[in-house]
Amino acid sequence: MKEEFVNLGVNKNVDTKRFELTVDGYTAFIDYAEEGQIIKLIHTESPEELAGRGVATALIEKSLMYIEENNYQLFPLCPLVYAYIKRHPGWKRVVSTDFPAYDKL
Repeated sequence: MKEEFVNLGVNKNVDTKRFELTVDGYTAFIDYAEEGQIIKLIHTESPEELAGRGVATALIEKSLMYIEENNYQLFPLCPLVYAYIKRHPGWKRVVSTDFPAYDKL
């Protein structure tokens, strides 16, 4: 994660069902669904104004940290999150073994 994002907190917005990261007044988000101790990350979106700065990657990392710190298990339905975990296999530790594509990660 880029140094400029390290001290920014991710917000789990229960009203909109989004993990949010605000940078320079713009908010990137990941839509999620929660069922018990399972969190399904569905869709990641970052405003055009933040493009190319690594904000989406920082948001994914911070969301994964939140999931781990709060003892959730993950279903990475979002293609960006899924690809991130494939590139960083250490994060497979938070993926539920019930996730259908678990063995492909």
